[in-house]
Amino acid sequence: MATLPAEDATRRAPLALARVPCHVAIIMDGNGRWARQRGLPRLAGHRAGTENLRRVIQRFGDYGVQYLTLFAFSTENWSRPKTEVEGLMRILGRVIRRELQHLHENGIRLLHLGRLDGLPPRLRRQVEEAMELTRHNRRMTLAIAFNYGGRAEIVDAVRRIVAAGVPPEEVDERLIARFLYTAELPDPDLIIRTGGEMRISNFLLWQGAYAEFYSTPVYWPDFAEEDIDQALLAYSQRQRRFGRLPQDESDYPHPSENGRPRPR
Repeated sequence: MATLPAEDATRRAPLALARVPCHVAIIMDGNGRWARQRGLPRLAGHRAGTENLRRVIQRFGDYGVQYLTLFAFSTENWSRPKTEVEGLMRILGRVIRRELQHLHENGIRLLHLGRLDGLPPRLRRQVEEAMELTRHNRRMTLAIAFNYGGRAEIVDAVRRIVAAGVPPEEVDERLIARFLYTAELPDPDLIIRTGGEMRISNFLLWQGAYAEFYSTPVYWPDFAEEDIDQALLAYSQRQRRFGRLPQDESDYPHPSENGRPRPR
């Protein structure tokens, strides 16, 4: 179990669920609209979006979620105004400085998904040092998708396969999975999108093939315990078929078994 130490005695106990996802991935959307509703600049929304990171991680830990992936900055986000992009880079650096020790002390391993070479040198060093510091932690894995795009990930995987000289007849799904950014992670069981949109926005295109999708109208800065509870409750009530007819789910091979062992 990934349960983290309680920090707030007033927190509600988690719901009793029949099934909890091993890996949850979140598209953190709605920061800009949250700010606009309050007459604030967009960066104020992005800053507000970092304030609930600790409580979100804690809540998923309460349920025993072992892997949590957060989509923070896409390869397409570089086309946003320069001031917003530079502000997002500063915000990520501040979050690392503010949260790293707390995460490390609570046994959380940090991973980066995406292209590191596109980040400012100082930020890249911060990310690399954070991953190195926490690499032996096993209570939970927190993956941050920053400068990430699902199509770019597949392109990069193909390039590495070609560079490795793999014969075409040896290329299969298992091999491709081992060359993706997420080679150390099981595929997501549940993808959550805040902000009410109903699209995956180039996020985990390969890995999310059989993930359950859940959309909430709540903007990311307001995404709270009760919203997490509702998302996990909805997940627990779904029957996952993986392309097969309804039957005993225990007979199904889990899609995470595509070359990476599924944690027990």
